[in-house]
Amino acid sequence: MTQALLPAPIANADSTPYWDAARADKLVLPHCRSCGHTFFMPRHQCPQCWSADLEWKQASGRGTVHSFSVVRRASLATFAARTPYVLALIDLEDGPRMMTNIVGEGALDTRIGDAVTVCFEACADGAKLPQFQRKA
Repeated sequence: MTQALLPAPIANADSTPYWDAARADKLVLPHCRSCGHTFFMPRHQCPQCWSADLEWKQASGRGTVHSFSVVRRASLATFAARTPYVLALIDLEDGPRMMTNIVGEGALDTRIGDAVTVCFEACADGAKLPQFQRKA
């Protein structure tokens, strides 16, 4: 049975470049030109120095699992067919930590410290969602 596509993410002025890059199978992160800080979630100012002089840089797409939880009961009907699934905090090689899902073969075997790489899941309206999979 094929799972229904996830709904398209809702982009705003701060996150549009992030979602546009995801459509092209690229993970990009905001980088502050003033202090050099790379961060996640997208926002209009650097959370470290408050500068608005930002640029988008392509991330390596590699990281490690900082923490995770196996979701066995979906909070929304949209996610019910996907249970159980792994929700994880990933320490990106590029610096920031981001929340995402671990998908693919062996996802339920996820452990803290596992190496992961980005992959992109198709969503409604042609959007794509950055997810991660465990390295073999």
